Amino acid sequence: MTEGFRKSKWINLPRNVVVGHDVLREVPDVLETRLGFESALVVTSPTTRRVAGDTVADYVADAGLDVDTVVVEKAGFAAVDDAVKAAREADADVLLGVGGGVPIDTAKVAADEVDAPYVSVPTAASHDGITSSRASVPDGDTRHSVEASAPLGVVADTGVLADAPFRLTASGCADIISNYTAVLDWRLAYRLRNAYYSRYAGALSEMTAEILVENAGSIRPGFEESAWVVVKALVSSGVAMSIAGSSRPASGGEHKFSHALDRMDDERALHGEQCGVGSIITMYLHGGDWHRIRDALESIGAPTTAEGLGFSREEVVEALVRTEEIRPERYTVLTGITRDAAENAVEETGVV
Repeated sequence: MTEGFRKSKWINLPRNVVVGHDVLREVPDVLETRLGFESALVVTSPTTRRVAGDTVADYVADAGLDVDTVVVEKAGFAAVDDAVKAAREADADVLLGVGGGVPIDTAKVAADEVDAPYVSVPTAASHDGITSSRASVPDGDTRHSVEASAPLGVVADTGVLADAPFRLTASGCADIISNYTAVLDWRLAYRLRNAYYSRYAGALSEMTAEILVENAGSIRPGFEESAWVVVKALVSSGVAMSIAGSSRPASGGEHKFSHALDRMDDERALHGEQCGVGSIITMYLHGGDWHRIRDALESIGAPTTAEGLGFSREEVVEALVRTEEIRPERYTVLTGITRDAAENAVEETGVV
């Protein structure tokens, strides 16, 4: 008699996702009626507080719920500690991450620390972290990928997202398009290193990238329809990571390349922009259609060259070689890349 099946797995997914025009007004309903909360802590930044943070807090207060606000000045573990302290002092039922990557990542890690749920309220469609369970927290010249929980809810106002600087939206598109090569790297690790692979999560991630590539010509500044398409893709990408239980569906060699560039200078380009250029290079190394990725990025208005990112040829080549230092346990097509191979790849793809 064989031993019984004992495999088990937790999958954390958002319970409520509200996307559309003027849906910031729906935040109190999501918190109180849908999720049953009575108090909240808004985690935001100085800029996004003016854009939406104070508005959300006012809506929540007007609905009769207790609400406090903590403003994150700079990303890092100190900001997480401040949010944790504020959440405990307010005895908040739920944390609301209102803003871009910094407030949302801070809220998700702080919520995990105080064993509370959080709701994501993005003000820019710049990255798929708005629905993922992982957070990126800088610490000196190192960026830590921290496991937390997926948001219990997502409220994405397309009017707010459409008003954000279009560069942020284009960066979010590039981040999603790079899912193509992330999945290829994941499959490669499965074949060569026997890494765990989820066909469902991989297929969802690829489909999400395909939606962005197919709609690249219609992604334009100031259009809520564009924000609608992009935020739905970002939500799907985050769900794929939740299903996989890791960031592998959306993070491969192209993300390691981005993190390597960040170690040189994390202010010249946006994360998604760097991932997009990294995806051109890694798709070339996989022997795939890198021209299609480059053309989609160009159509949207995202960078496709080292110059577009603000880095030199030497820096891009160095970053490719140094990807070995970024999560070395994560096998990708860049694992073991030589300087000669890196120089050839950037030349052949026109990145430099």
